Amino acid sequence: MDSKKMRTIIQERLNRDDWSFNYDREKDELRIEDRITHKGMTLSIPGVIAKWNMEKDQAIDEIVYYIKESLTVMTKELELTGKEKQIFPVIRSTSFPTESNEGIPLVFEEHTAETRIYYALDLGTTYRLIDQSIMDREQWDIERMKEIARFNIRSLDYTLKEDKVAGNTFYFLNKNDGYDASRILNESFLLKVSQQMKGTMAVAVPHQDVLIIADVENETGYDILAQMTMSFFANGRVPITALSFIYEDGKLEPIFILGKNRPMNNGKKKD
Repeated sequence: MDSKKMRTIIQERLNRDDWSFNYDREKDELRIEDRITHKGMTLSIPGVIAKWNMEKDQAIDEIVYYIKESLTVMTKELELTGKEKQIFPVIRSTSFPTESNEGIPLVFEEHTAETRIYYALDLGTTYRLIDQSIMDREQWDIERMKEIARFNIRSLDYTLKEDKVAGNTFYFLNKNDGYDASRILNESFLLKVSQQMKGTMAVAVPHQDVLIIADVENETGYDILAQMTMSFFANGRVPITALSFIYEDGKLEPIFILGKNRPMNNGKKKD
């Protein structure tokens, strides 16, 4: 599958009179926009091909569905008041844009050295990130947004799947509701899980649809976690970070896991 063929398939699947398509040959990106509002999204063709190489037509089906839902939502004027139960935090990497494609600042706050917290209005089959224009129009402030979003994230399902490998225990949360990684913001949940740990507690959010918690009891556990996190990161629809975090004293600290070694934290080997 080459770039031209993939681009043709996507455009044919998304063919609508009210949408325009612009291809950037240098970046190998396809921009899909609403002709009236000029709101849209940019698709990395190499990224789509990489996903297609693993999942074939299912990958295209998912991407087409995601684009259709997202562009439909973008043309609607959002309202927050009266929809408080639909507001959730979403985790993104620090490289994620801080403005919408129209240049409007998105509402976000810093989280760790690797992650930021954005806010979204859930619309059922998708969600839309909240920008400052929506906040200003409805006269909301960030503290109100944070309080509501954190309350809503605590109301979700936190059932974990468990897997034991080489004397270490790995827990996975994968509900595919768009907020799996966001559950890392539930401090009471992390504290409760930490009390069950026999070894060191590590947490990873490689992409938005998975939260990994590891009970690391030996050095092999760190290597397994690093490989696992990288694999999820490479295959996720919305990648966040390939680094893991040590959870200690209620805080998350990014770690660099070097093969066959313990993690490096701020340049120092963890004892």
